[in-house]
Amino acid sequence: MPEVILPGASGRIEGRYSPGKRPNAPIALILHPHPKAGGHMNNPVTVTLHQLFQQRGFATLRYNSRGVGKSQGEFDSGIGELADAATALDWLQSNNPGASQTWVGGYQFGAYIGMQLLMRRPETDGFISVSPPSNMYDFSFLAPCPASGLFLHGTADTVVPPAEVERVVNKLRTQKGIIIDYELEEGASHFWQDHISAVERRVGAYLDKRLEEKPA
Repeated sequence: MPEVILPGASGRIEGRYSPGKRPNAPIALILHPHPKAGGHMNNPVTVTLHQLFQQRGFATLRYNSRGVGKSQGEFDSGIGELADAATALDWLQSNNPGASQTWVGGYQFGAYIGMQLLMRRPETDGFISVSPPSNMYDFSFLAPCPASGLFLHGTADTVVPPAEVERVVNKLRTQKGIIIDYELEEGASHFWQDHISAVERRVGAYLDKRLEEKPA
C-alpha cells in the first residue's frame, strides 16, 4: 500500500493510498481515532475500514492527522483536523476527477471529524461512522445530514453509551430523503477488541447493499 505525502496547512500529511481499479472508481477517505488517545492511521478499525473500501474497488486514502506519525503540526482541538480532512479529500478528488461516488469513513474522533466534513461536502454519497463520540462532542451540526450512512456501535461501549448515539440517530431519522442505518454489535466495546470481524461483516454488508442499490 503506497505511502503518500500530502501538503497540508501545518506541513506534510502522511498517508496510505490504494488506487482504484478503474478510471472512474469511487473514492473513500478514512479517518482515525483521537490523536491524544493514541489514535493513528494504523489503528485496527481504521485499517479494516480502508480494506473494506479497497476490496470493493474504491480509491481509498487514510492518513495521520497533524502531529501524528510523520505528519507535521500539533493537535488543534478538531479545527485543524477538519482542515486536514478537507485537504485529504481534495487530494483524493484531484487524483480521481472522474470518481463515481464519494464516501467518508471514520472511527471514534475520526467519525466526528468525518461527519463535519460531510456537512461541508455535499457531493458525499455515503458515510460510515464507527463508535461516534456523541457524548463528548456536539453533533447538532448534522441538521440536516446530507447523505445516508451507517452508524455502528457496541453494546458494551462504556466510553460512549449506546443511548447517546441513539439520540443522534433518532434525530437524523426524522429527516426526509436520507436513510440512517444504526447497528449494535452485542458485546463490543469502544475499542472493538475481539470484534474486528464484526466491523468487517457489518460494514461490508452495508457497503454491498448500498452498492447494489446504486452501483459505483
